[in-house]
Amino acid sequence: MDVVSRVVPLKKAGSNYKGICPFHNEKTPSFIVSETKQIFTCFGCGATGNVISFVMRYYNLDFKGAVEMLAKEYGISLTGAFRGNKNKDELYEINRQAARFFFKAMREKVTPAYTYMKNRGISEETLNKFGIGYADESWDSLYQHMRSLGISEDKLIELGLLSKSKGRHYDKFRGRVIFPILNTSGKVIGFGGRIIGEGEPKYLNSQESSVFQKKYNLYGLNLTGNEVRKADAIVLVEGYMDVVSLYQSGVRNVSASLGTALTENQARLLKRYTKNVILSYDADQAGQNAALRGLDILYKEGCRARVLKVTDGKDPDEFVKKNGKAAFLALMEYAVPYGDFKLNMAAGKYDLSDEQQRIDFLHDAVAILQAMKPVEADLYIKKLARQTGISEGAIRFEYSGNNSQEKNLTPHIETADSGEDEMAEMPLIEQDLLKLMLLDAGRIELPEDIRADAFSSQAGRAVYQELCRLAQSGETDYEAKLCDTLDEEQLKQLEKIREKVIPVGKESDIYRDCIAQVRRKGLKKQEAKILTMLSMADEDDNQEEIVKLTKQLMDIQKQIMV
Repeated sequence: MDVVSRVVPLKKAGSNYKGICPFHNEKTPSFIVSETKQIFTCFGCGATGNVISFVMRYYNLDFKGAVEMLAKEYGISLTGAFRGNKNKDELYEINRQAARFFFKAMREKVTPAYTYMKNRGISEETLNKFGIGYADESWDSLYQHMRSLGISEDKLIELGLLSKSKGRHYDKFRGRVIFPILNTSGKVIGFGGRIIGEGEPKYLNSQESSVFQKKYNLYGLNLTGNEVRKADAIVLVEGYMDVVSLYQSGVRNVSASLGTALTENQARLLKRYTKNVILSYDADQAGQNAALRGLDILYKEGCRARVLKVTDGKDPDEFVKKNGKAAFLALMEYAVPYGDFKLNMAAGKYDLSDEQQRIDFLHDAVAILQAMKPVEADLYIKKLARQTGISEGAIRFEYSGNNSQEKNLTPHIETADSGEDEMAEMPLIEQDLLKLMLLDAGRIELPEDIRADAFSSQAGRAVYQELCRLAQSGETDYEAKLCDTLDEEQLKQLEKIREKVIPVGKESDIYRDCIAQVRRKGLKKQEAKILTMLSMADEDDNQEEIVKLTKQLMDIQKQIMV
């Protein structure tokens, strides 16, 4: 009660408490907290769990982060509670000290970085919110400071804070505005540096390390995650300044893809917050091409993606400074859906008044249609017929005759609010499933109804998602490729999977049994969730909902008995 009531105003409702759900937009309270059972549930969006689940959702933390936050607030010692990675913890701390150094350097006196950011209209409050700092022109300011703290050169080089040449050490970031990059747990994992004045490269990012891998992270999401959930949409931009400017203007459901093309892992991270993604990349050709690539990745991951084209200024930062929040929100209303954007980009290469070029465009368009779901393809076939003057029948013939669309093997596994430590042992059933997949790639594509429950361990999910990616890309040597992409702990788990022995001739039977067990586990989870909601429902206020839930419960229990 104490933890939830700090952020959600609650009123007594029978033996429970009721309020507006913080995880989705609603006007009528449907968020119930039971003080006696120490659980919450929302009859609107289905969110449910205990205090740790609430803190994880509300503050965008993983299980460990949520436990640490609660322990700190209530004075509970966690000594020995987690089997942490000492090397990673040390690297996080070094990055934190570097961020403090850059932050302080920007504010001790008037600096070129402070003047630059002020000239770009960024307020003191926003600078502090994002922890923006300054790396001065000196060759070794950070180096000398870190050495005074007893931090070794090797660790600084590993993190990309220090370079070495001809036996001399020098700071990697010099004469730059520094943007600390934090993961969703609030740990500093790297830095982006924008040069002040002329020079190359314009932006310099931390190198990849064991704590910083661009493909798994998004800039600003540690601050904006709650806003994304509330809006059930995210504006994805290219640069640090785009995020900072939009956030300051009041558009707070925003993040950036760290200067690289959007990756599958970043798309999966986004899906933890929302499926509605608006790409707002630069208006130049490079920005539009990046949007095109991002759309494909988001679409394959099951997101509803649209593209916002900035009309007055080359990027969102310029636009919002010139026109304000309301104008940007109006632009968002006209963001172009996935199919329209792809077809418009293809049409832009041709003169559609020329008969031969219309035919050439149609060949490109059909290839785009074949990557879509059938219902969407049907809609766009009708649009294409109107646009080109070519009959629907002819377009359908081309579409059907050449449709060699491959099945999408990308898993649809949601990250559950589980209480599992990322170092925990992978369950035996997960080991069996993965071993069977390595023996026969035909088993990788799991039945759709069990994908969300098949892998509860972090290592299991990571190995399975990577297997799906490799299968989709046409790779065959899975084990070798897995070794190139998994982290140290995941590789240990993979070694155990390799060592498992599956009796010859029993592979299919064991696979079917695994599927049945996972299906039963999923049904049991649904049963528990419905029982929780029924126990918290008010008979006077929720009679219709109670009848509906009871019917669902009876159906699930019948399936469990089969």
